Amino acid sequence: WHPDPGRGGQAAVLHQGIGEEEVEVTIRIAILTISDAGSRGERVDTSGDAIAGWAAVRGYDVVARTIIPDEMDAIAEQFIVWIDDFGPELILTTGGTGLSPRDVTPEATDAILERRAPGIPELLRVSALAKNPRAALSRGVAGVREGVLIINLPGSTSAVREGLAALEPIIEHAVDLASGRRTAH
Repeated sequence: WHPDPGRGGQAAVLHQGIGEEEVEVTIRIAILTISDAGSRGERVDTSGDAIAGWAAVRGYDVVARTIIPDEMDAIAEQFIVWIDDFGPELILTTGGTGLSPRDVTPEATDAILERRAPGIPELLRVSALAKNPRAALSRGVAGVREGVLIINLPGSTSAVREGLAALEPIIEHAVDLASGRRTAH
């Protein structure tokens, strides 16, 4: 990618395949933090901040960000509103992926997905297991709705950073494929 001042701070990702021209691609991201305490203002959103920082370093455009409680209907509705109104290409969630009764992010995500992408959460769990065996307890999912890639990340800031590092080699290609912008492999 390279910064493009003509895009209001957004970045362009350059893709070039064999025999293809370079094509500029801007990745538009929405960040959804799911936390009862965070939604009440009782907790600082450090995991959402980690995602925003990661996006900024790459020049990605954060088009929406909010914190909502662990409520299945609210989570599903937020996805749909953002997809309809803000046009993100990637929605990253943080929180609500564990085993407690209030952790409903995977169920809310599944409820709105058109297609699942099971390899992405498998990658996230496997890459984290060496450092933290509790990564096996994460139930996060990933998939596509209306060309938007949605990925559930855990709620801890360190797990978010590790997950983003694991996604680094595939995220731009995954967004290209999900959006239909690029179909060659």
